[in-house]
Amino acid sequence: MAASRSVAKPETVRRAEALPIFVWQGTDKRGVKMKGEVPARNANLVRAELRRQGITPTVVKPKPKPLFGGAGRAITPRDIAFFSRQIATMMKSGVPIVTSMEILAGGQKNPRMKSLINTIRADIESGSSLYEALSKHPVQFDELYRNLVRAGESAGVLETVLDTIATYKENIETLKGKIKKAMFYPAMVVAVAILVSSILLIWVVPQFEEVFKGFDADLPAFTKMIIAMSDFMISWWWLMLLGTVGLVVAFIMLKKRSPAFAHFLDRTVLKVPVIGQIMHNAAIARFSRTLAVTFKAGVPLVEALDSVSGATGNMVYTEAVRRIRDDVAVGYQLNMAMKQTNLFPHMVVQMAAIGEEAGALDAMLFKVAEYYEQEVNNAVDALASLIEPLIMVFLGVLVGGMVIGMYLPIFKLAGAV
Repeated sequence: MAASRSVAKPETVRRAEALPIFVWQGTDKRGVKMKGEVPARNANLVRAELRRQGITPTVVKPKPKPLFGGAGRAITPRDIAFFSRQIATMMKSGVPIVTSMEILAGGQKNPRMKSLINTIRADIESGSSLYEALSKHPVQFDELYRNLVRAGESAGVLETVLDTIATYKENIETLKGKIKKAMFYPAMVVAVAILVSSILLIWVVPQFEEVFKGFDADLPAFTKMIIAMSDFMISWWWLMLLGTVGLVVAFIMLKKRSPAFAHFLDRTVLKVPVIGQIMHNAAIARFSRTLAVTFKAGVPLVEALDSVSGATGNMVYTEAVRRIRDDVAVGYQLNMAMKQTNLFPHMVVQMAAIGEEAGALDAMLFKVAEYYEQEVNNAVDALASLIEPLIMVFLGVLVGGMVIGMYLPIFKLAGAV
């Protein structure tokens, strides 16, 4: 009988999720106005339940669906990190995992995240392990996440592993945010500069051109060049727009579908001054922290390296980690395998060697990760300070040059008078 009840619970959860939501208003026995919402088959059942609780319903109607965003926003890695932290905290406090899932689902504002948590909870209630339940959602929970959970369940330290995963995800997302900040700011400024230049060329320059026609004088070469650019933009703006969109789409598709192009792109980025060093440090930090977390969770080193290979964020380092995995699998020490790639600094290799000799590889790798994450933070802050004056010069030359080019004929005419 117990088995039949455990199997029925997920179906009950799914049925409850499928019921429509009704919003209600009413007054209690003291005349106090109350309101709320509840899932039910129809409005009559809602009214009956409210009367049973001593509430006189005045309004009972289906909850209106929002015009936009009814399905909820996409689930982000930060959502998964927050989910991991909450589950770990509640399990450490002695709350059973199913109850923890129920509490988390009830507090979710994102319908997609709520549905995901309820599905995982239903699978666990039906007898699946957490690893098996997460394996049905590989998009949200990658191989590394699932392997860590499996190792934690096998060792009986799931709450500790979940706490480690939460810390890991939070640190990795913070690191990603720093890298995006380093790339986003200059890209946005360049985009704004192009937009402002296009507006000037399409709408402002033609106005000046009409004025210049009344001068009946030869225009400066610089002004003629700007007018020619304006004429080209007005005539062929649609072709330039289509070409730009086509290039962006082709670039994204090629990067996703061509490993050779992705490898070339990542290798090129690593050679860019300043930016390249930030990407090197970020890849080393992610490699070190990910390997430390997996190794600490009890995952064998070769299997850990297999999971880590996709977490570095750079194809060059991904291939290097795969070579390290192959070397370790045939008997090489980790530090020797790392040295052969010629990608890891001497300090990182030596820290790995000390960790292997002392039996504290995870602790040493955590220290390496912290050091390189701080290096990335410092480099991003320094880059922002360096880029700001360069951006001001770039905007001044671009926009100011066009303005000067338009006023040159007026200056020339004033000098002749």
